[in-house]
Amino acid sequence: MSWREVPDLLAVGLLIYAFVTVSRPAGNAMTRLWLAGWICVEVHFAAYSFLDLPGWRGVLADIVGTAALVWCAALFCWSMDPRPRQRESRLLFWAVSAVYTFYLALASLPVPPSGLLVVAASLFALVPLAIVAMAPQAERPSTRWITVGLNAALAMALLRWQFSPHGADLMNVLPLFVAYFICCLQFSFSKQRKTGGFVVTALGLLAWSLVFPVGMVFDLFWPKVEVGPEVWNLPKYLVAVGMILLLLEGQLKRNQHLAQHDALTGLPNRRLFQDRISGAIERARQHQACMAMLAIDLDGFKQVNDTLGHHVGDAVLQQVARLFSGRLRRIDTLARTGGDEFSVVLEGPITRKEAADVASALRQLLDTPLSIDGHTMQIGASIGLAIFPDDAQTPHGLCIRADERMYVAKRNGGCAVQAG
Repeated sequence: MSWREVPDLLAVGLLIYAFVTVSRPAGNAMTRLWLAGWICVEVHFAAYSFLDLPGWRGVLADIVGTAALVWCAALFCWSMDPRPRQRESRLLFWAVSAVYTFYLALASLPVPPSGLLVVAASLFALVPLAIVAMAPQAERPSTRWITVGLNAALAMALLRWQFSPHGADLMNVLPLFVAYFICCLQFSFSKQRKTGGFVVTALGLLAWSLVFPVGMVFDLFWPKVEVGPEVWNLPKYLVAVGMILLLLEGQLKRNQHLAQHDALTGLPNRRLFQDRISGAIERARQHQACMAMLAIDLDGFKQVNDTLGHHVGDAVLQQVARLFSGRLRRIDTLARTGGDEFSVVLEGPITRKEAADVASALRQLLDTPLSIDGHTMQIGASIGLAIFPDDAQTPHGLCIRADERMYVAKRNGGCAVQAG
């Protein structure tokens, strides 16, 4: 066993531990496939530590170590597929991984059979094309054609040069280069947010793909130039750092969302609502226009909680949020600002009559009894309306005036709109 791979084994092991720790709070299919890819890298280093074994054991270590790199690239590509759970996506992963493994296993033999090499090289083009063409056109992500096109180019290159004087080198280098270059392109065209983690990961994947041809060029033309293994392995760690950054950025975005949104309904909470109403007032002031705020309190909600339980009450709030959201414009803001209280910012320009019409429409949405878990219940709404700048000129003043009018509507019997 060679001890040269031990530092990399330990380093990748620590990266896997860090990856698991970071991804655990919100792991999904993509992060699980990334983790599986890094386990393959660990297998790669473990297998390469036995390359110096004599005979078939050294050949087997070479096959396993190289195949592990291929499976890592295939797992990364699978994680970036827009529809990873689709049958064709899973089939593409397994079939392409098998083709690469088969070819590289043949290339690792001391005397590879020429006929099988021709067949295996042809499979690079035929297998991905057949699988991608199998999927209905409407359900076929366009990015899969990257896999088809580059594997077809790989097949042509291998059929042309695998029996040339440098064919033995090309048979090992070209498949690995194409596998990671496809991964780089798939990632670049994915729907990942273009953040620092995205840039680091994309550049790392590009560098990882270029390591193989650049290493071959050094071996062929500058054999006396010694490049340390840490240089060739640097892109791997660059990709790992980039992926961990992406996970941390995703967690930060989720935490920001949770800090500003209601966990039950997904609507903006009071903090975000205050920002939205301040912005709406400022825009209305700049355009010398009016904007409106609605304060909404559900009537009969406490009785639902007391008689049917809080789980039914939660379902009522979620359904009311969906009903109200469907009635408002995209530029307006609906927020949950209390237990059974909602608030609305109606962006200007808007008149008092138009705002009152919106309030009446929201109230009328609740005229139809709600049906939840086999229970039918009637929920109403008392709504107070305040207009900027007529009723108040600050967010705090507007909220106070809308709340006052909402309570007037409630004292008058509820299920009403108080506009002024």
